Amino acid sequence: MLNFSTKGEYGLRAMVNLARNYPQIKNIKEISIEEKISAKYLERLIGDLRKNNLVKSIKGKNGGYILARKPKEISAGEIIEIMEGTMTAKCQGIHCSAMKKCASSFVWIKLGEQIRKTLYGIRLSDLIHPIK
Repeated sequence: MLNFSTKGEYGLRAMVNLARNYPQIKNIKEISIEEKISAKYLERLIGDLRKNNLVKSIKGKNGGYILARKPKEISAGEIIEIMEGTMTAKCQGIHCSAMKKCASSFVWIKLGEQIRKTLYGIRLSDLIHPIK
């Protein structure tokens, strides 16, 4: 089973919330209540998304946050990698001392490639419409 932390889950939920309301500006409190995520935690997540140019902050009395690009231009993969870090299989890079020396590495490498391909193929616009 593939596990993402609450950071990945909540970051994606916050972005879907912003996408659902795009181009409306939403503040942390509104998103926090709607998604049932701690406002303090959400603020940190939105900060990471802002630093990585997925969200823009709008200052002022009616300020808040808005997607930096249209929902169809932002992938779930971008969001997950910002929240969770680069997606690599166990057998890739510094994670495995026996990389490509053991038979099972082929499975993990292929799995990692497919996960990235799937997540980068899903757009926020795909997530804002009810599943039929």
